[in-house]
Order: sequence, then C-alpha cells, then structure tokens
Amino acid sequence: MTITLTDRYVHEVVRRIPADQRDDVAEELRTTIADTIDARESDNPAEAEREVLTEMGDPIRLAARYADRPLALIGPELYPPYIRLLTMLLTIVLPIAVLATVILEIVDNGDVGEVIAAGIGSILTVGGQMIAWLTVIFALIDRFVSREQLAKDAKPWSPDDLPVSPQTDRHSFGAVAAALWDMLVIALIVWQHFGQPYALDGGKRVEILNPALWTGWMWPILAGLAGIAITQFIRSTRPAWTIRLATWHTAAHAVFALPMVWVLHQREFFNPAFLSDLDQEWLSTDSFYTVAIAAVLIVSAIEVYKRYREATHAR
Repeated sequence: MTITLTDRYVHEVVRRIPADQRDDVAEELRTTIADTIDARESDNPAEAEREVLTEMGDPIRLAARYADRPLALIGPELYPPYIRLLTMLLTIVLPIAVLATVILEIVDNGDVGEVIAAGIGSILTVGGQMIAWLTVIFALIDRFVSREQLAKDAKPWSPDDLPVSPQTDRHSFGAVAAALWDMLVIALIVWQHFGQPYALDGGKRVEILNPALWTGWMWPILAGLAGIAITQFIRSTRPAWTIRLATWHTAAHAVFALPMVWVLHQREFFNPAFLSDLDQEWLSTDSFYTVAIAAVLIVSAIEVYKRYREATHAR
C-alpha cells in the first residue's frame, strides 16, 4: 500500500490530539483534502495535493487548533501572573537567598574572593532554578487545565491595575537599588565581625565595630536594615507605595534608627581597640557623634515622609 502525502499529513495531525478525537478528525481531514483537490480539477492530482496541503499549513499548528492547545509554552491566560510571580521571586526572594548565602560564607571563612564567588554562584544557581521550576509549573498548568477554566479563574483586569504614573519603572529601580544597598551594609557589618579586617600594630586582627554590640544592640539594627530592604523590594513589585507598606517601612526605620542613635550617643559604635590603634581624634569628638546622630535621624525622617507622601498621592 502506497503511503500518500495526505496519509502522512493526517498522521502528523491526529497523533498530536487526544485519542478519542483521532478517528473523527482523520476522517474529516481526508474528506476536506479530497474535496479541495477535486474542486481544483487539476490535470496533475499529485501537484494539486501538494498545493492543498501547503495551504492547510503546518500539521502541528492544525493539531493545536483541534486539541484547543496553545502553541506557546505558557498561554496568554497564564502569562501575566507568570511574569508577576517571576518578577517577585527574582527581586525579593532571590536577593534574600543570595544574602543568606553570602552571610554563611562570611561566617564560614571570611575570604573576600570566596564570598564574592559564592554570591555570584548563588545568583546563577538559585535564579536559574527559580526561572526553570516556575516555568515548568506554569507550562504544566497550561497543558492540563482547560483554557475555559483558566479564563474563568483569572482575575479580571481593570484600569485600577494601571501604574500610577509613567515614572513607576524609575521608582521601582530606585527601590531595588536602595534595598540592595541596605543588604550590602548588612553583609559588610557581618563580614567585618567575622573577617576582622583591621590589623593592629602587633599584627592582631580586630573588627572595626564594637564587638560588644553583638550581645545586644546590633541585632535590632540588623533587623531594621533587613526590614527596610524587604519593604523596598516589595515596593519594586507594586505601582506605588501604599499606606500599609509605608507603615511597615516606618516601623523598620524605627527599629534601625532608635538603637543606632543610642549606640552613637553612648559612643559604643566603634571597637575601642580599633580607635586606639587608628589614633584619629575626630572619631571620638562630641561633634562627630552629634553629626552622626543627626544624620541618622534626618535621613530616616525624610525617608518616612517621602514614602507616606507617595502613598497618600497614590490613593
């Protein structure tokens, strides 16, 4: 039995659709192709058959229409939530995971090169895993859940979902940059504690900040910085600041600023051994600590004011 182009074409279509549809679709296709060829009344049936199949197009596309399956890996119903969730993972969860990896590496050995390598490696591996697994999950949902059900479950879009202004992207970038800066400060504080980067005249290595802080005030300071970074990352995934998010941001600033001001007021910020060896009198003067306290309070107050103002204007 000679296998014709039509046989090959029909086979390519029906093998990609559910089994219970194959016989009906195969019969329909053969009838359609035969009728179209006959309608041409060509003297060369083989050439007419080739032309008809060419016009019908790629059998993979035709099978997708019969099976009601999208040709895209992730269809239009799931693509918006996929992008939103992927953005949140890469801008919030990934930096936190990288920071945790860096801190663990600092605690483990404190070598700057290995810390940087661990940070870059975690970005590539954790980020790659996030992208891969999220894509696989959404692709499976798109394949095994009906498009009607996806459309029914999807949140309807409204103009309320639009960004507050064309400046949103720039503001989001600024929020991410601010969060990354806070995370860098946290990493440096932890690194100088375990790495002890300053060498005294006798060769002994010490940390720059007062080691006694780690039995008390350092923890709320770090928690406040982490809270500030988290609220900034959350802001980067939203059109604008909200009153609720600004309130959490304010609380994080309070957790950071109040202990910091007290530590500066008590002149307990720097390691006494570091100050003694450095022999820089200006680091021990009243004016230095007064300026430092004022800077912490002013920066925190301005930051809180700006976030509440943006949240109020966005309502």
